[in-house]
Amino acid sequence: MPTEQRPPRLAVLIDADNASAKIADGLFEEIAKIGEASVRRIYGDFSSTRSKAWADILSKHAIIPQQQFAYTTGKNASDITLVIDAMDLLHSGRFDGFCLVSSDSDFTRLAARIREHGVDVFGFGEQKTPESFRQACRRFIYTENLLPDTASHDASAKAKRPLEALAHASRILKRIMAENESDDGWVSLGQLGNLLANLAPDFDPRTYGFKKLSDLVRKIEALDVGHSDAGHIRVRLKPSSATRQSKAG
Repeated sequence: MPTEQRPPRLAVLIDADNASAKIADGLFEEIAKIGEASVRRIYGDFSSTRSKAWADILSKHAIIPQQQFAYTTGKNASDITLVIDAMDLLHSGRFDGFCLVSSDSDFTRLAARIREHGVDVFGFGEQKTPESFRQACRRFIYTENLLPDTASHDASAKAKRPLEALAHASRILKRIMAENESDDGWVSLGQLGNLLANLAPDFDPRTYGFKKLSDLVRKIEALDVGHSDAGHIRVRLKPSSATRQSKAG
């Protein structure tokens, strides 16, 4: 009998000093879209008030705490332990991907090292995370996009504002479209999504206030959105935009 294909096995490693406990629910919902969180570990000094919020929800998400006392000021024992554990897990050969939850650029080399082994790295951090770490990941998700939407619980609350203006998304999409358009100018939505994942790991429609890429591209004035004969969504630069983009290049 054929064996059932199981989702990718993921090792989730959380830097408690650089991640808010408020993202926990959204974080594991997002990770569930990628694969199975087989290992869930968090690193920090849970005797400190700073990490107490995480300590209160560890059991809810079956996260195993790795206690690191701050014996020496200026020495981050938590980061070192996380890196050692990551390398041990990597060399076990049991995992298809790693989820590194931190806004600390110190993990850039770790992400790069894991990817050198052909294993995917998914980063989760705040928008302030340095570009070096974001680019070292196969995909990087801003944790601000994982926070609960208070507007859904309180009718009087304002909807969550987008992290970036639509013009920022427009610049990225136009550049990628201009560099990768087909002979007839059309690019399938699926192909566009793959190009974005490869060239802009931190690109996320939610950053601009949209749940899906298809919703976002329809709001970009410089793009035409249509359907192929098979009914699939496809995108192209509007002729005037394509001409301007070509001259700018």
